[in-house]
Amino acid sequence: MLTTSRTALQSQLRRSPWQFRRFIHVQASPQAFLEPVESHPGITCLSLNRPQSRNAISMKLLQQLRESLETVHFDKSIRVLILRSTTPGSFCAGADLAERRTMSQTQVARFLAELRDALGKLESLPMPTIAAIDGPALGGGLELSLACDLRVAGNDVTKIGLPETGLGIIPGAGGTQRATRILGPSRAKDLIFTARSLTASEALEWGLVNYISSPGSSAFDRSLKLAESIAKNAPLALRAAKQAISRSEDLPLETGLDFERASYETLLTSRDRMEALDAFREKRHPIFTGE
Repeated sequence: MLTTSRTALQSQLRRSPWQFRRFIHVQASPQAFLEPVESHPGITCLSLNRPQSRNAISMKLLQQLRESLETVHFDKSIRVLILRSTTPGSFCAGADLAERRTMSQTQVARFLAELRDALGKLESLPMPTIAAIDGPALGGGLELSLACDLRVAGNDVTKIGLPETGLGIIPGAGGTQRATRILGPSRAKDLIFTARSLTASEALEWGLVNYISSPGSSAFDRSLKLAESIAKNAPLALRAAKQAISRSEDLPLETGLDFERASYETLLTSRDRMEALDAFREKRHPIFTGE
């Protein structure tokens, strides 16, 4: 049993996730891994799996996160990626401060550089991404979610924030930049200067998250519904739309419009575009293949 491959273990997990979760912790202990949602083709989870530390970002978790992101980037079968925790009531509590205390200055600098690189890889994935925030999202945990396209918080989540100034530092994995782009300068300063934690409803009001789950349901449940509504659309169009929207922050309007037009024109001869026209004429739902 000790020689069982990670692929086989993940297959077991997908068939009966809670029955085999404890087994996987003991035998394989992946701290971050990819987990296709078999009931929803095209939707894959990037699962964080350090329940004993609320998924605090360790060096091992970071390494496995980066490896997973590199795999996802080139997998055209994935239409939507959901970043989630394997543990109910959890998301990511930020950097592993216990591990941090054992690290040299050089190791800390390397860790921050690799974390920044990982969040950049997450942000630049070609497919839409959703963070399912089912528990505290603090510091690096919130920064991780900010690198996703959309964020969904559990209804009862009470700790969403960037507490670094209360620890004598500032957000160091993109929080000052991504929070500002999402919230605007004034609210980003409020969040960071006060080191406050927001509840899910406050985060929704601020625009820090896009959705909150209904009472009694999880952020992952709501994220899955959102992912389903996205994944039914044409994969090539989703990727082109994401690229055009992401580039809009860096380009003057006229240049951005030119980029949008160029992206649009590449889709006109795709099989999915022809399928959409045929489906409209035949009054049926289109079946997109990503070609």
